[in-house]
Amino acid sequence: MYTLANDSLEVSILDPVADQGRFGPRYCTGGYIFEVTDKKLGNLMTGPTYPDKFNWFDGQGIPDAFHLAPLRDTAATDTLGYILGIGLCDLAAREVKEYCTWAVTQTSDSITMRTEQSYQNYSVTLERTVTLKHRTIRSFTHIWNHSPSMIPMRWYPHPFYPQSETTDELIKLNIPVEPIDDAGYFLGDNGFINRKGWKWDKGYFLSLNHKPTTNLVVIQKHPKLGLVAGTCSYAPDYFPIWGNPFTFSWEPYLEHSIGHGQDFSWWIDYEF
Repeated sequence: MYTLANDSLEVSILDPVADQGRFGPRYCTGGYIFEVTDKKLGNLMTGPTYPDKFNWFDGQGIPDAFHLAPLRDTAATDTLGYILGIGLCDLAAREVKEYCTWAVTQTSDSITMRTEQSYQNYSVTLERTVTLKHRTIRSFTHIWNHSPSMIPMRWYPHPFYPQSETTDELIKLNIPVEPIDDAGYFLGDNGFINRKGWKWDKGYFLSLNHKPTTNLVVIQKHPKLGLVAGTCSYAPDYFPIWGNPFTFSWEPYLEHSIGHGQDFSWWIDYEF
């Protein structure tokens, strides 16, 4: 793994080569934040199966994904597709056939991973940069489309926060959401989305009915730090939340089409 560290935090980032056994066709292999550790309080992130075990599909820490918009010829009859940030995949078998190659550059407070990806008529440069400043981690993504046609992109982050034993309050958003009365969640009078029926014995998924009026800010209850936050440079197009007995996560989707010769970038800050 690669590591970014300062006086208070340590950020562990998976090595696309040395940690290849932790990857599959779901999460981006460059810029995958596997753990954030407070030097006094210990690990701050978790996962759907952490600490019992790990698998590539569930993941751990702060992964993110492009897998819902694989690049492939619309007339193709095989099951192959090219997933940004991963490589050539068998979409039906859910297997990676050939991983993309990343060039890695590290400074004292950042790691940049850059890959050139080509498949059929598609050609893309993808760059991921993780930066640590004080107690803020920024995950920055930049894509250049060299293809003769437009590239559809669907991306989402999937941060896994530990569940609290002392409160059912989970997150509060800066954008309006419709009232929630779900099997797993409800919207409290103070604006916090709460879990319902704790302690859970399974996972609960909910697509929020939200109004994306501005870029997203999330306030998150955390059992070790009290409150943490996430700030996106974009307004989510689709916004599900999910949790199980081990973890809770929010997934603000970004959907965008990148034209020929164009580039597009965005970021998300995790504040601890």
